[in-house]
Amino acid sequence: MAPWISIPVKVMYLVLGWSTQTQREMASWNSIPMEAMYQVLGWTACLSWTTAAYPQVISNFRRKSVVGLSFDFAVLNLTKHSSYLIYNASLYFSSTIQKQYYEKYGYDEMIPVAANDVVFSAHAVLMTAVTLFQILIYERGNQKVSKISIAIVSAVWLFAAVCFFTALPTHSWLWLISIFNSIQVIMAVIKYIPQAFMNFARKSTDGFNIGNVLLDFCGGVANYAQMAVQSIDQGSWVNFNGNMGKMLLSLVSIFFDIIFMCQRFVLYPRKKSQVSHKLIAEIKEPLVKSADCPQSENV
Repeated sequence: MAPWISIPVKVMYLVLGWSTQTQREMASWNSIPMEAMYQVLGWTACLSWTTAAYPQVISNFRRKSVVGLSFDFAVLNLTKHSSYLIYNASLYFSSTIQKQYYEKYGYDEMIPVAANDVVFSAHAVLMTAVTLFQILIYERGNQKVSKISIAIVSAVWLFAAVCFFTALPTHSWLWLISIFNSIQVIMAVIKYIPQAFMNFARKSTDGFNIGNVLLDFCGGVANYAQMAVQSIDQGSWVNFNGNMGKMLLSLVSIFFDIIFMCQRFVLYPRKKSQVSHKLIAEIKEPLVKSADCPQSENV
């Protein structure tokens, strides 16, 4: 972790009673270049994924409209990112959950969550909330959140509540946050479907900014590469099993981003705005017609 980041994080640990001392004692990097590459890839993924939220938000602001953006996508996205934040923050900060992780996967393994994962998920929750606020205040036509999406979100949080009270007596916190990690993967799959279907039904991607898709794709590739670098350095692929959600999130993002790129550039490319022949004629036609001017010259 960079020095300018480690100082406030240490203060947070002291205030909240968290610790990463166990992590440092149990595992360490074998190669400094690999560790540096791990950090670069992680923060590249974080930067790509955080930046990916802005093109759509900016587009909504400029148009003062959210027509073309799937409301189901936004609602499902909030549940997805909230679940991922719970998992990342809990495993990264809580020494109790870290201990449970080591007991399950081995004390010679590294915690599979990095600081960039926490930053990304926290920022994603914030930006998704901003998008939902835009949906409330901007022109949305006849679009609305489907009852299916509302039912899915309600069922997910009800299930999460049941899991919490199940884990409470035995303090099975690693199991609990693993449930949230699984939820975010399932929601990641579900959230993309409404937007992909909307693009298919409209035979257009207008209103859905392709910039966030390209950045999301870069983030997915960098995120997966980061996990691979850690596995290569440690000579173990346990971190993939220990954070299956992160791996699947990367693969799901890449898969659907490819679908969106195909819709945007291959299936439904945006046509250049064409002015009708009548309008062209009106533009070319002089304001005051000359009696000596033949009709053909005005066309």
